[in-house]
Amino acid sequence: MAKLYFKYGAMGSSKSAQALITKFNYEELGMTVWLIKPSIDTRDGADIIRSRIGLSCSAQIITPEQSIVEAYHAAGKHTVIIADEAQFFTPAQIDELRTLVDEEDLPVLCFGLRTDFLTHFFPGAQRLMELADSITEIKTVCACGRKATVNARIDGNGNVVTEGSQVMLGGNDSYIAMCHQCWKRKIREQNAHGKA
Repeated sequence: MAKLYFKYGAMGSSKSAQALITKFNYEELGMTVWLIKPSIDTRDGADIIRSRIGLSCSAQIITPEQSIVEAYHAAGKHTVIIADEAQFFTPAQIDELRTLVDEEDLPVLCFGLRTDFLTHFFPGAQRLMELADSITEIKTVCACGRKATVNARIDGNGNVVTEGSQVMLGGNDSYIAMCHQCWKRKIREQNAHGKA
């Protein structure tokens, strides 16, 4: 039975690697995968999904204005849909992924972040939390050893950023996965020294 899956984790939890490994596993069984990503994610090239461990694959890009249902039908029938950086899809596009699960009997696996650098839901992630049949956390750790849950945005000096737009693309140079306790402590320390 087809389901909508949301597999989320903090930065550095190997979400993209797991998406690409999952794609490989389906294809090894003779199934066809429609691999998609939102157009906003251009870090590794407009149509490339790349993991930090070096796995990469081309994917179909989906713009915010695009209908995922229409794009799916135009791409031809597939056995499964895998979406990377799913937090950047619009809530309406997440609804469309749900529609494909229900009406096409397709498993749809979405990988992405749950919250932004201020611990607020991304709209696409919130909709996934509301609609997904299966929600799984992909865990990673803070430098202190506790489970990391915060995608801390950092500046060039390593200070935690507490203002700015929700979306700012970046990798290890711009974000660090931290536990909530270390994140709050770092902000308090910066405030005490006038850096936040």
